[in-house]
Amino acid sequence: MAGLLLINPRAGRARPSADELRAEAERLGVEARVIGEGEDAAELARGASVDVLGMAGGDGSVASIAAVAVERDLPFVCVPFGTRNHFARDVGLDRDDPFGALEAFDGEERRVDVGRVGGRRFLNNVSLGVYASLVHRREHHRRRGEVAAGLRALWLGLRRQRGVWAELDGEPIRARIVLVANNAYRLSLFSIGERERLDEGRLHLYTARGWLPREWDERAGERFRIDAPGPLLVAIDGEPAALDPPLELDIEPRALRVLLPRAPGGED
Repeated sequence: MAGLLLINPRAGRARPSADELRAEAERLGVEARVIGEGEDAAELARGASVDVLGMAGGDGSVASIAAVAVERDLPFVCVPFGTRNHFARDVGLDRDDPFGALEAFDGEERRVDVGRVGGRRFLNNVSLGVYASLVHRREHHRRRGEVAAGLRALWLGLRRQRGVWAELDGEPIRARIVLVANNAYRLSLFSIGERERLDEGRLHLYTARGWLPREWDERAGERFRIDAPGPLLVAIDGEPAALDPPLELDIEPRALRVLLPRAPGGED
């Protein structure tokens, strides 16, 4: 099958380089393209005449191409090439081996769930409150070229965040953090843990009230509606966004066809 790997050279990894990854993909017979400044990766994926779509990047860029794969009903290859690579971890890939992930172009298919907020799909989660403020402020300070932008953003978020006021399915809530996840997470103090499965077919919504989320309230369902009096700053798979309420969140069970490297000793 003809495959295309799109590579985000600004995703945050140091090694291998984007050019090294492209060369390895081409050695395996996979067409590879490093995304240039100003190019729209999703539009490139929509216009490609291929049988398999792949993305090398962090969670945000991976999610954008996975969404196109769902639209086109094409198999998808995730190559961990960002800073955290939560989806790659949860789907079972070695986050430190992007070369090894390329073997998925000739791999085994697994279907996983995809979340949706409005018309936008997500693989991991949508967050509001402290987490979202952290992402927005980090992006703002990065654009200004500040050192230690992440730490500064975290401090400002903790100091200024007064909580998210919203209605959840018509019920008033007030929390400093609201996190809507595609399948269940193990959560701890400022840490998003792993998901044991990605095909449960349910969203999990977590809220925390205090300055630090030592305790989480959790509920699960196939859809949620979050309303608020004005535009909401959110983070979708770690990327900043502003959305007009109400936010309609639902899940598409087993909508994404993920290709994974074959297990050692598996069938050819």
